[in-house]
Amino acid sequence: MRRRTFTLLVIMCLGHVMLISAQVQSKSGLPVIQDVAFGTLARMQSIASGITDGIGSIWTKYFALRGVERDNEELRKHVLELEGELQSERAKNSRTRALEDALKLSENLKARTLAARVIAGNPSPGAFTVTIDRGTDDGVQVDMPVLSGTGVVGRVIRPSARAALVQLLIDKSAAAGAILEKSGAGGIIAGHGDGTLRLQLVSPLVKIDLGEKVLTAGQDGIYPQGFVVGTVDWIEGTGKTREIGVRPSVEFSHIEIVLVVLDRPALAQQVDGK
Repeated sequence: MRRRTFTLLVIMCLGHVMLISAQVQSKSGLPVIQDVAFGTLARMQSIASGITDGIGSIWTKYFALRGVERDNEELRKHVLELEGELQSERAKNSRTRALEDALKLSENLKARTLAARVIAGNPSPGAFTVTIDRGTDDGVQVDMPVLSGTGVVGRVIRPSARAALVQLLIDKSAAAGAILEKSGAGGIIAGHGDGTLRLQLVSPLVKIDLGEKVLTAGQDGIYPQGFVVGTVDWIEGTGKTREIGVRPSVEFSHIEIVLVVLDRPALAQQVDGK
């Protein structure tokens, strides 16, 4: 009974306050109750507006970032395309230079030659061979020398109808007769199996300079005389124990165009001017 009386009293007081608020005016000229309600509603609208603006800003930034990401992806694709075109042009220039070197070499040779393109290397470790796109149908035979514009590449070891396997001079089982440019002293140039060459069987009395050119001797029945093999890179020891390292003149990791010499050295003894 008391609780009901108290509840009724509270309701009557609140109604009385609201009646008074409706009659009493605020500073703005509106009834207090309207002013309070308006202020409360305004604050709620402000909060709602802030939340909406925040969400809108997040979505705007999200879509902006997605747009930037798409632009970056397009730029990356464009850069890759340009890099591909640049590499293609470099490859074309490289092939052009190799062909020009081969043509110059062909002009200086009295022997018949055949231009060939390297179409494959040997993936086996320690195997220094390449395959060219010329074979027996083109006149290629075993032991024919293969040259490039910068020097001696190697010799044909296994020809087929339309291709041939070439053993590179740096192979550990490859060798050729050689002479030193300054002294004319003879020796044997041999592959070392690690991409380098060794000059062997040179008299210990012969003075050898670093950087001196090593040329083919033309007496091994394979390679024409006077072609560059490489340059003396280092000398270790003295006398009979002297070891001579030779840096190849050919960049064996990047061979594209070569010349196969179709005539034996007996038919083509000299390079012009030798």
